[in-house]
Amino acid sequence: MKRILIAILSLSLIMCSLVGCSSKDKNNDDDNKRIEVDSSDVKRSNKNNNRIVVIDAGHQEAPINELEPIGPNSDKKKPKLASGATGVSTNIPEYQLTLDVSLKLRDELIKRGYDVKMIRENNNFPKSNRERAIIANSYGKNKDSIFLRIHANSISDSNVTGALTMGPSDDNPYMSKENIEKSKLLSVDVIEEMTKSTDSMDKGIILTNEMSGINWCEIPVTIVEMGFLSNPEEDRLMNSKDYQKLISSGIANGVDKYFNN
Repeated sequence: MKRILIAILSLSLIMCSLVGCSSKDKNNDDDNKRIEVDSSDVKRSNKNNNRIVVIDAGHQEAPINELEPIGPNSDKKKPKLASGATGVSTNIPEYQLTLDVSLKLRDELIKRGYDVKMIRENNNFPKSNRERAIIANSYGKNKDSIFLRIHANSISDSNVTGALTMGPSDDNPYMSKENIEKSKLLSVDVIEEMTKSTDSMDKGIILTNEMSGINWCEIPVTIVEMGFLSNPEEDRLMNSKDYQKLISSGIANGVDKYFNN
């Protein structure tokens, strides 16, 4: 069993970006040139053809303030969807950042042979966290599938930086034991590989039973918090195309690691 690092960072601060902050996305070679293909890439592509990766770019332009249960048969309710945070330097909203990265991640995973399903591809998608999880469940039912929820953090302390993932606690009352374990493993693999790619601080994973977008999932799921929009430098980094490619490549490496272990 892989060692799971539980971040010391306060969960109440992390949830800011998910439920409470304000917010805002070759040249053709000579035809006669010999093309060389890495056979290992071909094998990996073929192997991944039946694997489904569902990507949710967190939030959207307009929040949905009506309440919904945080999990099946739960009496506890939260707002259906927050609009997210906003970059302190770029003034770019989280919903645009998450979409930009998610589209790059989609392209990277497709190159690796995965069957990729996007929850949204524009900033007007009025579906709640519960509804997005149910859509992911429908894509992945009876198949080898995972659900990646892409987000960014924001807190009052502008000095805090780093990336983390979120998964279900061991005692999550809404998910099966098997799905809890798989979700935790996915969370570990993704954060390890993403921070290797970006050279950002690995803040580990947070285990929680409070996230609607996790609790309603019937397939392995992780929330990816790419960095802190409240930190000026990390905000600028996350909104640069080159860094977004590093994030996407790192997450894709984590997906590869998860499926191949």
